[in-house]
Amino acid sequence: MPQTSVLFSSILRPSCSGQVQPSMGERGGGASSSRDLIFQDGCLISGSLEALIEHLVPTVDYYPDKTYIFTFLLSSRVFIPPHDLLARVGQICLEQRQQLEAGSEKAKLKSFSAKIVQLLKEWTEAFPYDFQDEKAMAELKAITYRLTQCEEENGTVKKAITQMMQSLLLSLAARSQLQELREKLRSPALDKGPVLKAKPPATQKDILGMCCDPLVLAQQLTHIELVSATVCLPRERVCSIHSEDLMQIISHVDSRDNHRCRGDLTKTYSLEAYDNWFNCLSMLVATEVCRVVKKKHRTRMLEFFIDVARECFNIGNFNSMMAIISGMNLSPVARLKKTWSKVKTAKFDVLEHHMDPSSNFCNYRTALQGATQRSQMANSNREKIVIPVFNLFIKDIYFLHKIHTNHLPNGHINFKKFWEISRLIHEFMTWTQVECPFEKDKKIQSYLLTAPIYSEEALFIASFESEGPENHMEKDSWKTLRTTLLNRA
Repeated sequence: MPQTSVLFSSILRPSCSGQVQPSMGERGGGASSSRDLIFQDGCLISGSLEALIEHLVPTVDYYPDKTYIFTFLLSSRVFIPPHDLLARVGQICLEQRQQLEAGSEKAKLKSFSAKIVQLLKEWTEAFPYDFQDEKAMAELKAITYRLTQCEEENGTVKKAITQMMQSLLLSLAARSQLQELREKLRSPALDKGPVLKAKPPATQKDILGMCCDPLVLAQQLTHIELVSATVCLPRERVCSIHSEDLMQIISHVDSRDNHRCRGDLTKTYSLEAYDNWFNCLSMLVATEVCRVVKKKHRTRMLEFFIDVARECFNIGNFNSMMAIISGMNLSPVARLKKTWSKVKTAKFDVLEHHMDPSSNFCNYRTALQGATQRSQMANSNREKIVIPVFNLFIKDIYFLHKIHTNHLPNGHINFKKFWEISRLIHEFMTWTQVECPFEKDKKIQSYLLTAPIYSEEALFIASFESEGPENHMEKDSWKTLRTTLLNRA
């Protein structure tokens, strides 16, 4: 993980999370608003939705802490759609502006307008895709229009609004193009019909024919994890996962439990695509092992992938490492006892120890913490790389959401819960934004992303043809597979 940004320095330290910076001033809300926000040791831990919204909006003497802006904008979508939130923010801004205009306080009016533009700028930069919604974009234009209509308004505010809108439109255009490419190139599911040949032609290349250096392959896997491809290949790592996409996990769970459709499930495509990359890498590893005819070559292939997984661990790419280990633990590969008997498994045993699921993956979390500490003191991008196991990260958010309620008994929003969820999401997003230090090898990546993958059925056929069934269960499975092939023929 790169050095923690100033924006989130306080949210990563629980003792300061949600604390308003002294220089920011205090929120000038009424007594009712003040009573609806609960602080503990200077930290905002709960409040009514209306009070939290008012706490977001600047005044002449107050500007919200940036950690609060990010956390509330991220979590508020669980309770209120972004366009409705923006409309409420606009209404509060208008009321405050009218009071300042009535008092003929021009200097304060300019200061207030500048703060509103700054809030909108932070919103559009942190969550630009909220404004793909026509309603949200209309509300944004309405607010900025009112700000620019004041005759006494200075040019600085107008210039800031213009720059903000230009940046926002560029972000939206880029995402729109990416979505169009994804739809065109979205890969179909693995073929469950005609089974791929278990024994490929001798001339057909395998991964060792493309790359025989475990470190190089681990670097290319890391490049795929970190870098968004310009063309959406069938197994693209989809680097364009956004904070609001991750919050859809919570929205989806709530809508499912309450039989409501609050979450926008189309926003989960990038999450599904990344999960699909993990599964495809696991299946590719299994395919590369099972398709090999000679036992000596299969042994070499297994030892090669063990070394690749080890290099991924050293780099900090835990997601690819877990995918490789999962591939080697799939039944068609794990059952190849004669092949495994020739493999030097000491390195593999160490890797499996790191990924031991006992005690909630305690060993993995210790290694992840070590990689995080290394990255915080790093002087190079190579040392900053931390790519967590994505499935475990998603489960962490899910269980954090399920364990803690959204609302407290007094009806307040449990904001302490959302500080922690926001911290996890920000940490993940920071990891994904590290600049990859490894150069792209087009041939290797093309192979990784487009090489044929055997279906589960084909993997078992190839496995049984390499090493025959050894017990009654395997013999029955092999008989069933052969019958299926004959029926198809």
